[in-house]
Amino acid sequence: MALFLSALLVSDLRILHSLQALIYVAVIILARRNSAWGYGAGFSIAILWNAMGLFITHLIQVGAIAFWLLLRTGRARQLVPMTVTLGGIGHFILIFATLLAVSCFNAESRKWWKFAGGSVLSLAYFALLVTFFKPH
Repeated sequence: MALFLSALLVSDLRILHSLQALIYVAVIILARRNSAWGYGAGFSIAILWNAMGLFITHLIQVGAIAFWLLLRTGRARQLVPMTVTLGGIGHFILIFATLLAVSCFNAESRKWWKFAGGSVLSLAYFALLVTFFKPH
């Protein structure tokens, strides 16, 4: 939802966010199949986005302040950072859920290798997206 709202608000991000949403579609499909590949992909993309939002762009913090001001004043002034904060909250849930799901797997011997493989693939896909579709 946060990607969709952000793409609506910032037209330069529409292609990038549309293609990025495919990562989450793959995570949902693979998670429904109980696949460690999907759990790894969801975990790593959530870690990456939250790390960027918290430590590089600080948009998660800016959005949290904007939400607080919305509650106090009834006015939303910074919609894009608010979408990043919503996405960050969703990512924290995704991080916890993927770790819980993969740890509850049966004693499959290669589950952590598949988890790592899903992580690497999702990060590689994201790197390609940013390389080719990042707004200039």
